[in-house]
Amino acid sequence: MKLSVLMAAMVLAGCAVTPRPATQQEVTDRVKADTARMYVAQAPITAPVTLDEAVARALKYDLDYRLKKMESALAFGLTDYASYDMLPKLLTTAGYKSRNNDSGGTSIGIEDKLISLRPSTSEERTHSLASAEFSWNVLDFGVSYYRARQQSDQFLIAEERRRKVVQNLLQDVRAAYWRALGAQRLAAQSKDVLERANLALARSREAEAQRVIPAVLALNYQRALLDATSLINQRRQDLEYAKSELAALMNVPPGTDFTVADASETALPSAPTDVRKLEELALLQRPELREEDFKQRITADETRKQLLGMLPGISFDYGAHYDSNQYLYNKNWMQGGISVGWNLMRLIALPSLNKTQEQQVKTDEARRMALSMAVMTQLRVGAERYRLALEDFKLADNAAQVDKRLADYTRDSVTAKLDSELEAIRTQARALLGAYQRANAYANAQIAFGRLYNTLGYDPLPDNFEGDELPKLTERVRQHLRTTEQGSFALDSNLFGRAPSVSIHLAGVEDPVLQVRMKAQLSQLLERNQISVDESKGMPLTFNLERGTGASLEQATWHIGMSDSQGHSRGVALHTAAMPAQARNSAWEATLVAATTSKMPQIRTWLAMPQETAQ
Repeated sequence: MKLSVLMAAMVLAGCAVTPRPATQQEVTDRVKADTARMYVAQAPITAPVTLDEAVARALKYDLDYRLKKMESALAFGLTDYASYDMLPKLLTTAGYKSRNNDSGGTSIGIEDKLISLRPSTSEERTHSLASAEFSWNVLDFGVSYYRARQQSDQFLIAEERRRKVVQNLLQDVRAAYWRALGAQRLAAQSKDVLERANLALARSREAEAQRVIPAVLALNYQRALLDATSLINQRRQDLEYAKSELAALMNVPPGTDFTVADASETALPSAPTDVRKLEELALLQRPELREEDFKQRITADETRKQLLGMLPGISFDYGAHYDSNQYLYNKNWMQGGISVGWNLMRLIALPSLNKTQEQQVKTDEARRMALSMAVMTQLRVGAERYRLALEDFKLADNAAQVDKRLADYTRDSVTAKLDSELEAIRTQARALLGAYQRANAYANAQIAFGRLYNTLGYDPLPDNFEGDELPKLTERVRQHLRTTEQGSFALDSNLFGRAPSVSIHLAGVEDPVLQVRMKAQLSQLLERNQISVDESKGMPLTFNLERGTGASLEQATWHIGMSDSQGHSRGVALHTAAMPAQARNSAWEATLVAATTSKMPQIRTWLAMPQETAQ
């Protein structure tokens, strides 16, 4: 007894855990290790950084993106792990049993109630056990199936969040790059003008004190020069901060000095006019809305999982067993069984579950609609902001040109008079301020363009770029930026491809006027069904009329078929109609419209077929 008490006391003492704060050395070691790992395996900066390289470095080295990539990989790993829950369970057990006396006892007769006074046992005091048994529960399989589906949707949600980080990186790098470039271009000129402005202020105060120029004139001049100097410092600081932001986005180690490569100012696309079409694209491919789609699927699977848990559970068991007990007749045996269990009390919760599901669906729909409205508002505001930014840049460009011409004129006409020299310095300061405002306006136009492009949900790179080296990734980014700046907001989704389009081909109709009218009607009918007609790039959609003559009736059979760009057939459909002899052209047009309308589902199916499915 004392030994048992002593052992229990030792176990309880071992379970007592006291808080242990981190030591300074532990924190210092952690800081050193984290700092060293932040910048490992990064290509050094050996030349001025272009916009393409800046984006590529951000995509490859930014820590926020690395985190989202790891979260996505973790979600994928959990998805793979969850799929194994659907497999049967193989339970292996091994044990050892020992007791200090024999088990057993006497028995009593059921009918005569006679007691056997001779005790007996069928179990050794010490023996070992072992088993290996397959167990499969149908209910657990169904629950695991829906749990695996939910985890796969969680992986897709993690991928959408990764997409959002990539899109934001492109926007942030674009903004920081053009601001940093503007500051770098004007740094030397700014230093020279500010030194001359300070000198001009000192000379103006000295001239005021010596009454060389009127006090009011001197004070007005000083005030104008101080205003210009203050604005120059403000603009310069706004732009120079951008270089630090760019370094952080590229994950450049602290203390690394680099310059931004000078780039020509590319002509930005004009402001979009078909905002409604852009709204459709944004609602189609924004990561936030696609995440809501996956959350809706997770909610639906959760309901199915709960409903499945209310059904009876059927369990199958089969396995091998071993017992070293020498009193057993068979020490090894195979055993199997089937059992059914049903918790009927859970059925009481069914109405509550249905009501909760309905409320959850309504909540998800309300959240999705609110988010959709926010996306549409964001797009319209972004389009308007981009249009205004382009106008602001035009004004700033014109103003900067005027200020420069005025500064050149004043500098060329400087005389020996003090007020003439001071006025030249003031106009130069004003010209520098105009140059800063122009650089800032162009950067704002680039930022507005990037923000609008980001609002549409476009991906900088459509496929996986993790394995690309920095030069290859830079080239891919360069091609993407060139495409976006020349595309003028191409109205197609980078996630789902271009909208399906067809080119119409008529055969069996000899009247050219009737052919033109039929093609026009077909174009209108297809457009109403969201199938665009592109005679140059669309998939060939053929309508071949075959006539069968008769005494009073004529049989019209339309052979409708589609083939891809390589000539592989995607399908053929027939539509037959009876026509009166010598029917008018309008009747033939009606048969074509009827044939196309009846076969519209097949046409949609052909358009949706992948390339390899065509025969």
